[in-house]
Amino acid sequence: MAGAAADTAHHVVNMLPFKIALIGALGIGAQWLAWKLQRPAIVLMAIAGLIFGPLVGAILGLDLWEPLKNGLKMFHLDPEADFGDVYRPMIGLAVAIILFEGGMTLRFKDLGDSAHAVGRMVLLAGPIAWFLGTLAAHYIVGLPWDIAAMVGGLFVVTGPTVIMPLLRQAHLKKRPANILKWEGIVNDPVGALFAVGGYEFIRFTQEGANMGFAFAQLIFIAVMGGVVGVISGWGMAQAFKRGLIPEYLKAPVVLVWVLAIYVLANLLAPETGLLAVTALGMTMANTKFAAMVEMRRFKETIAIMLVSGVFVLLTATLTPDVLKEFFSFRILGFVLAMMLLVRPIAVIISTFWSGISIKEALLVSFIAPRGIVAVAVAGLFALELQAIGRPEGAIFVPLAFALVFATVLFAGFMIGPISKALGLSSDHGDGVLIVGANPWSLGLGKALTDMGVGVLVADTNWRRLRGARLEGLPTFYGEVLSENADYRLDHSAFNHIVAATPNDAYNALVCVEFAPELGRHRVFQVSAQDKDAEKDGDTIAFTSRGRTLSSRGRSFDAFTRDWWSGWRFKATNVSEEYPMSTLLEDRGEDVDVMLVKRDGGIDFIQPGQEGKITTGTVLTYGPAKNRAEGK
Repeated sequence: MAGAAADTAHHVVNMLPFKIALIGALGIGAQWLAWKLQRPAIVLMAIAGLIFGPLVGAILGLDLWEPLKNGLKMFHLDPEADFGDVYRPMIGLAVAIILFEGGMTLRFKDLGDSAHAVGRMVLLAGPIAWFLGTLAAHYIVGLPWDIAAMVGGLFVVTGPTVIMPLLRQAHLKKRPANILKWEGIVNDPVGALFAVGGYEFIRFTQEGANMGFAFAQLIFIAVMGGVVGVISGWGMAQAFKRGLIPEYLKAPVVLVWVLAIYVLANLLAPETGLLAVTALGMTMANTKFAAMVEMRRFKETIAIMLVSGVFVLLTATLTPDVLKEFFSFRILGFVLAMMLLVRPIAVIISTFWSGISIKEALLVSFIAPRGIVAVAVAGLFALELQAIGRPEGAIFVPLAFALVFATVLFAGFMIGPISKALGLSSDHGDGVLIVGANPWSLGLGKALTDMGVGVLVADTNWRRLRGARLEGLPTFYGEVLSENADYRLDHSAFNHIVAATPNDAYNALVCVEFAPELGRHRVFQVSAQDKDAEKDGDTIAFTSRGRTLSSRGRSFDAFTRDWWSGWRFKATNVSEEYPMSTLLEDRGEDVDVMLVKRDGGIDFIQPGQEGKITTGTVLTYGPAKNRAEGK
C-alpha cells in the first residue's frame, strides 16, 4: 500500500515538469495565435485552458482504451491536483507580479489632457459602479452582502491588455480613445484593491471582530500596504540612480524585490501584499531613473508569461458543474445588468458637466471589456474565501469568466459599429506614421501635411525629432515596437506606415508588426537598394517586409543624396486636361511618384503603377523646378 502511494507520488513529480511546460506552451501559443489572427488573446487562452482542463477531464471519464487514457492523462491539466499545496501561494505570487506590472504602467504625466475625464471615471464612476455592482451581485446572484461587495469592487476594472488591441483597430477620435485607454490602466489596480479591501473586511468579521474594529483594521492595512509599497519603490529607484545595481542584474533584482515586498507586507499585516506591490509599481513608474527601459523589458517578458500561465491555469480549474453556471439565469442576469445598467449609469452620472459629450459618454459606457486582472484576482480570492470558511467564494470564478467573455466579445464586435453610429470614428484614418526622422522623411511629412494628410513622426532619438518639432509636425519619442508604444502612441492618428530609417531589417520589423493591424497594403518601407525589393531574391522576403515605397523604389541613400542635391516634394493635380504623362514630362524622367490623393483617401505608388493614375493630387519627388521652368 505504501509502495503504491510512493509510486503515485513519484509519477506526479515526474509529470509536473511536463505540465509546467505544457502550460507555458499553451499560454504563449495562444498569445502568438492572437497576434497572428488579430483576436483578443484572453479568449484564445481561455479556450486553451478549457480544452486541456475540463474537456480532456470529461473525455477521461469515458470508457476508453487504457493506453489512450494514460496518454491523455499527460495532457490533462488539473491545477489543484497537479500542484497541491503550492497552488494557492503560486497564484498569489503571480497575481502580485501582474499587479506590480499594472502599477508600473501608470505614469501620471502621461495622462495629459485626459486627466480630468479619467479622474472622474475613477473617483466618481468607480465607486458608483462598485455600489451598483454590489446591488446586482446581492439581488441577482443572491450573494451575501459582504461577498457581493467584493464582486462589485473587483468588476470595476476594465482590462488595458484587451482595450489596447481594440483601440488600434477601431481608430476612435482622440478623446474617447484616451479615456478608454487610461481608465483601463488606472482602474486595473484600483478594482483589485477594492476587492482586497472587501476580502480583508470579510476576514476580520469571520474572526469575530465587530464592525468598528474591522473598519479600523481595514484602514490600518491600507495605510501599511501603501507605505511599504511607496518606501520600497522609492528605495529601489534610488538604488538604480546611485548605480548600486549593475545593469545585467536590474531586471532580476526587481523581480526578487517585488516578491520580497509581497511576502514582507503580508507578514506585517496579512493580505496587504497586493496593495504594497501595486504601490511599489506606481512609485517606480513615477520616479525618474535610467533603468526604466529595462523595467519595460521586464514587464514585456515576465509579466506576459505569468499572465498567459495564470489564465490557462484558472480556466483549467473550471469543472463541468461550474461551466453549467455560465448559462444559469442568475449569472446571465448579472452579466447583462453589469453591461447594460451598472456601467452606463456610472459613466453617465460621473460625466455630467465634465465637458464630455453624451455621445462620448455612451461609447465609453458600452465599451468596458474586463481582462486578465479581473480573472486572476477572482481566482485568487475564490481560493482564499473558501480557505477561511466561505464556500460562496467559489462563484467568483464563473462570474469573472462569464463577464470577461461577454464584455470582450461585445466590445470586439461592436466598438466599430457603435463608434461609427455615434460619429466618433477618427477623421484621420488616412494619416501616416513616419518611422525615422531625417531631412528627407521630414520633407515628406511636411508635404503630406500641406496636402491635408495627417502625419506623425516617430524616432528613438530626441535630437533627430528636433526638425519635426520646428516644422510643427506631431512627434512620438520612443520605440514604436515596444509595449510602451501601445499605451502612448496614438494609433487612431494613422492608417499607413512609412518606415524610413537607414536600417532595412528594422524597417521590415516595423512593417511586419503593423501589417496585421493596418493591412499589408498600407505598410511601406524605404528599400536598402535601388530596386523593387519585393521582386528581389537577395533581400528580405517580401512576406517579411513592407511594400516598396515610391514608383522607382529608390534606396534610403538615394533619397538622401537627392535631397541634398536639391530635390524636393511637389503636389500636382492630375486630370484629363493635365494627364500623368504630361506631369512626368514636366518634372523629368528621373522623378519619383510617391502617392496620389483622391476623395477616397491616399494611395502610395509602387514601381510600375504611376501610369495607372488618371485623376487626383499626385505627390512627386524630383528636382525643385520643373523641366519647363529650367533648372
